Amino acid sequence: MKHPVITLIAACICGFTAAMSCSVKPEGGRTVLFESGNKDSIPYRIPAIAALPDGSLLALTDYRHCRLDIGFGRVDIHARRSPDSGRSWGGETVVIEGSGTEGATDCGFGDPAIVADRESGEILVMLVCGQTVYWKAETNRKNPNRIACIRSSDGGKTWSDWEEKTEDIYSLFDECRDGCVESCFIGSGRIFQSRQVKAGSHYRIYAAMCARPNGNRVIYSDDLGQTWKALGGADQLPALYGNEPKCEELPDGRVLLSSRAEGGRIFNIFDFTDIVSGEGTWGKPAFSCAENNGCAALENSCNGEILIIPAVRKADKAEVLIALQSVPLGPGRTNVGIYYREIPEDVQGITPKSFASGWSTPYQVSADESAYSTMVPLKNGSIGFYFEETLKDSGTGYDMVYTELSLETITGGLYGPRR
Repeated sequence: MKHPVITLIAACICGFTAAMSCSVKPEGGRTVLFESGNKDSIPYRIPAIAALPDGSLLALTDYRHCRLDIGFGRVDIHARRSPDSGRSWGGETVVIEGSGTEGATDCGFGDPAIVADRESGEILVMLVCGQTVYWKAETNRKNPNRIACIRSSDGGKTWSDWEEKTEDIYSLFDECRDGCVESCFIGSGRIFQSRQVKAGSHYRIYAAMCARPNGNRVIYSDDLGQTWKALGGADQLPALYGNEPKCEELPDGRVLLSSRAEGGRIFNIFDFTDIVSGEGTWGKPAFSCAENNGCAALENSCNGEILIIPAVRKADKAEVLIALQSVPLGPGRTNVGIYYREIPEDVQGITPKSFASGWSTPYQVSADESAYSTMVPLKNGSIGFYFEETLKDSGTGYDMVYTELSLETITGGLYGPRR
């Protein structure tokens, strides 16, 4: 499968304006999966969720003994599992514990990014590990922000020993013409698995990384994270100013990047020259904000989720694809909501600039302080939405909340699920 090569990226950031509005008020049916409590409690942060082939869900979160981001001390990963697509949830379990040992690679494990293989149901979780802080000057190629992975073959009931992947991933960029990656991590939440590409033992997975210098990188694996390659090669820079990113797949197989940015999102698209070998190039990144009727995030920069799902347009019963993007609507980290837009029929005509504009008025999920969010499609056509809400007394944790949202709810009745 081939696509035309497009020009290597250059930074393109437009201005931001604060004009935005929301459609409907939050709906009920919420479950607090993890409650952070008061300033004396160990706080929770960072939502990650996977939907397994049997319809079960697995929700992960940081359990922050150090009360700060991973890298500052001990952080564990906790989980809850739903056997019935979110209708009920089992008790809290420990996935992996940090040792808390000063300077050790196993000091902490945090910022989970998860995928469940669509065929086998095997779960892969990529984690930040150790005690180095991504943005600090002393975190560099010789003392990197470390990366680990764990696996489960029984739906998250038991887990493998952790395996370090730091050098496997950093070394992909050591020969980059713009210099090596000094510090990086995979954006927490959902790792995307291709619907189309199977060039190895599993359908391909794409993981978007926050990296410095020079912003985002995207890596991919054809064996569910045993080995990794740089999408397009070491020199590809999809978003020079991008922060925590996510990936999705357009209907023609091209890879869509959505990256955290102050005031909105940065979008870019990877065009393949050879989809099997991962060769190709990124386009020119485009900023999505209030000014171009994009995914505005008033006075904030925050992690969110991009998801493309099949739908039916109610007006004429046409089968279409809908893109969803979650962000805190603001001001600041408040009022998490979901924007949507229809994917045009002329898929090959979609560019980063055209994708960044023309989004809907958002559906507001939260009416409170709220921050990171992620989502997965459910078997009934609804969306499982998992997010941080209500900043606690300590100022370092949130309640981790799950809710199920229908397409009709998110789109104000304009679209519904395919049956």
